[in-house]
Order: sequence, then structure tokens, then C-alpha cells
Amino acid sequence: MLYGPWDTDVEAHIEAGGTVRITSFTWQGRRLPVIGSGRTWHDESGRHFLVMAPGEAVFELCLNDAGQWQVLRAPDGPYVA
Repeated sequence: MLYGPWDTDVEAHIEAGGTVRITSFTWQGRRLPVIGSGRTWHDESGRHFLVMAPGEAVFELCLNDAGQWQVLRAPDGPYVA
């Protein structure tokens, strides 16, 4: 497991109730689609999201209070895009 933070670009939809649905993000210069999402939580560093990319790669993304997206945790291995 690799631990950040690393800045990232995120594509997401915000639903009427405020639910954030992340559809893709960038990692190591590549756009990765989100094929599944899991737990979300909020703490002093921002709003956290566990998402799954192809190859069952689980990432922790965070939207901080300044509106910046970051990757906080990433698997150390090959990623399929």
C-alpha cells in the first residue's frame, strides 16, 4: 500500500441529496474509471471515499475543505485502465 497525499483530478456527479458519485480519477498520469465504491466518511482532513478501479485496485480519495481532491492511499501494483 502506498500512502499520499497526491493531487488528483476527479470526475463526479453530485446527486440531489448531496451524495457524491465518483466516475473516474487520475493516478500516475492515467485516467482510471471507478467500477465500485464503498465506505465514505468525513473527518478533519475532509470527505473520504473508498473506490475500486479495474483489477480490484482500491484507492482512498479525499475531497478537502478547500475543494481539492487527493489520493491518500493506493495499492502498490499494476493498474488496468
